[in-house]
Amino acid sequence: MNDTVKRPAAAFENIEDLRIAAIVPCYDEEAAIAKVVADLRAAVPPMEIYVYDNNSDDNTSAVAEAAGAVVRFEERKGKGNVVRRAFADIDADVYVMIDGDDTYDTADLPAMIELLLKGPYDHVLGCRQDDAEDSKYRPGHAAGNRMFNRFVSWIFGERVTDMLSGYRVFSRRFVKSFPATSREFEIETELTVHNMSLRVPNAEHPCGFRDRAEGTESKLNTFSDGFKILHLIISLVRHERPVFFYGIWSALCVLVGLLVGIPVIAEFSRTHLVPKLPSALLATGLVLIGVVLWMLGQILEGIRRNRHEEARLVYLQYPAPR
Repeated sequence: MNDTVKRPAAAFENIEDLRIAAIVPCYDEEAAIAKVVADLRAAVPPMEIYVYDNNSDDNTSAVAEAAGAVVRFEERKGKGNVVRRAFADIDADVYVMIDGDDTYDTADLPAMIELLLKGPYDHVLGCRQDDAEDSKYRPGHAAGNRMFNRFVSWIFGERVTDMLSGYRVFSRRFVKSFPATSREFEIETELTVHNMSLRVPNAEHPCGFRDRAEGTESKLNTFSDGFKILHLIISLVRHERPVFFYGIWSALCVLVGLLVGIPVIAEFSRTHLVPKLPSALLATGLVLIGVVLWMLGQILEGIRRNRHEEARLVYLQYPAPR
């Protein structure tokens, strides 16, 4: 279930009893992190803010600590490594994930948390609202994002508007059932696919999006990180939809095998001879490979179902966010 909503009024009461944690992955964000921490504190005063310094070469950690954040360190490079560490270390009722580059509008955060609690939902995705005439995306990023959104929506059968957004709100049961195997910027894709495969209640919420703070630069490489995301999507299709993935290869092998083998069979029916023995062996081999791939897909489908049942049981150990 994926619901897209308009911005509700950002007014919610009696949240002092909730443990809300903001996770802010950072690498060389000295120029922006103080404002991000201050804006998060102003948006949701009771929230605990954790800044994870991912081997920065500047004074990110010192600036974040001076701004009032809890600073922690993750030595393994990559946003995925930071998120995995933070999800394991932090215990909260509501989790917020936001980048430390000051590109997301924290004024939308109260409404996103309220939406999560009122649903109740387990995942609220902050969908960036970009002006086509004055786009804040780097060249090629908007088109790539749209392509990935459509591809993943088609493969997994659930619509997503901005799967690469780094602005999200989660329930505790979502976080504690999420395996987090990605290392770098593929983490947003893994979060989206986990949401789809586990079929948790989720919603989308429009959020403001602006240029990076002056004095900072993006760590995202358009082509190399784009290929990493594409590779992860294909890998997740193989793991999450094995019958579909191996079925395609199985059908191709059988089809090519039949194209190669039909002339051999036709010749044998006329002469009772097999003059093209290599073609006969190739056709037989391809058809057998196709059958094996189909059987492999069926076996992995059973393993996938078992894995999802176990993940679902972990998910159900935690109450809905209230």
